[in-house]
Amino acid sequence: MSDSGYLLGFDSGTSSIKATLLDAATGQAVASATSPKKEMEIIARQPGWAEQDPSVWWENAKNAVREIREKAGVDLKDVVAVGISYQMHGLVCVDKNNRVLRPSIIWCDSRAVPYGQNACNALGADKCLGSLLNSPGNFTAAKLAWVKENEPDIFAKIHKIMLPGDYLAMMLGGGLTTTPSGLSEGIMWDFTQHDLAGFLLDHLGFSHDIIPEIVPTFAVQGEVGGDVAAELGLKTGTPISYRGGDQPNNALSLNVLEPGEIAATAGTSGVVYGVTDSPEYDKQSRVNTFVHVNYSKDNPRYGVLLCVNGTGILNSWLKHNVVTVGDHGLDYPEMDALSQEAPVGCDGLSILPYGNGAERTLGNRNIGASMHGLNLNLHGKKHILRAAQEGIVFALNYGLGIMKGMGVDVRAVRAGDANMFRSPLFQSAFATVAGARLELYNTDGSRGAARGAGIGAGIYKNMRDAFVGLTATKTIDPDKQNAAAYDEAYQRWLGALETRLR
Repeated sequence: MSDSGYLLGFDSGTSSIKATLLDAATGQAVASATSPKKEMEIIARQPGWAEQDPSVWWENAKNAVREIREKAGVDLKDVVAVGISYQMHGLVCVDKNNRVLRPSIIWCDSRAVPYGQNACNALGADKCLGSLLNSPGNFTAAKLAWVKENEPDIFAKIHKIMLPGDYLAMMLGGGLTTTPSGLSEGIMWDFTQHDLAGFLLDHLGFSHDIIPEIVPTFAVQGEVGGDVAAELGLKTGTPISYRGGDQPNNALSLNVLEPGEIAATAGTSGVVYGVTDSPEYDKQSRVNTFVHVNYSKDNPRYGVLLCVNGTGILNSWLKHNVVTVGDHGLDYPEMDALSQEAPVGCDGLSILPYGNGAERTLGNRNIGASMHGLNLNLHGKKHILRAAQEGIVFALNYGLGIMKGMGVDVRAVRAGDANMFRSPLFQSAFATVAGARLELYNTDGSRGAARGAGIGAGIYKNMRDAFVGLTATKTIDPDKQNAAAYDEAYQRWLGALETRLR
């Protein structure tokens, strides 16, 4: 490995775009930047809809690089590779001139559920699960089916469809390409053929030509174009050498690559992601199996993904609507401190955190967020704040039960020391309810994307070398003293959920 050179990683999320400049030799972050400073807008033109303007992602990606250039004090022409992580399952449609035809329908949009279900019914659950490991559900292919039926004029103009990361690669100058991992997350990859799921595209009436060129996840996929390089201060021709959806990339950032290893994150959504070498699936598609970033035909690696949409967004909603009055309110650490003043179980208050669209663990039902057991003479802000954190942990544990039923062994979980995993209450509650050791690391999605770029460009000799500088910051074991109280609170929460699902 070269003793000099930097790796630039982007993590394009729902709320913001983060970029990190990583020293390739040490694995240490030289500078990081996030744009915008406030959360990006989600356009909801109807209930259950969620869209974003891709051009906003691109502008914020450029803003983050500009801030890094100001902070780092180094020449960005010394960047030797670029990697991209991105919010999964989104749909970006472009015409023959690579112009975006409509806002991106993003991951938490619920409108396509019937389209995916209809395709599954027509093709047969055995065919879909056996070849795709999932129902088409509410994923990218189903979203395109919605556009085809409801916006035929736009559909007729589509030259290529892309995932959010494919779009950013295109804007950097990398051309129109996608990856097996990306097609898998869109439910357009046939695991039995190790190729594009032509049978699904044929059924939905999509030309195979609508899919961009398929390139490896770790490889030189394109190069930064001259105009973009000049604008951002990069070297023309800098390789774009890695791209991965946010959850597989989060696993990569934590060195979770082999069977039995498990990663978690709790940002806008909450995810637990376990790696396996066996193509297992949930018959109800309540958790989903995708191609992992290090998948190959000869060495298959799959990621079993549990997602709870209403995670950090619930905490954010409470911050802006419950604990803030005018311009004055609590920041997240202060909210966490106040929540710890309430007891485990919140004196009988439970919150179901399902207020961000259809939830896969609930069979793609959209039941909304709700409070249960509220006592107006007893409960205050501290109870509500704690019940929210506990409710998120309980929702993740509900999904973990499904994963365990598939044979996933949950004994230790790795997570980045970020977002809700910064909360001591959340850390302890998660470890205790899951019954697993929680390991926190000094990493995030943008660092993972930078490491991935180093692997794809051949900067690192092997995968092991790519994780230089990755260290654990904290280990949390289950709280045996409060285990019984958490179990009682979980059973009460579960009762509220079952009542809501009837």
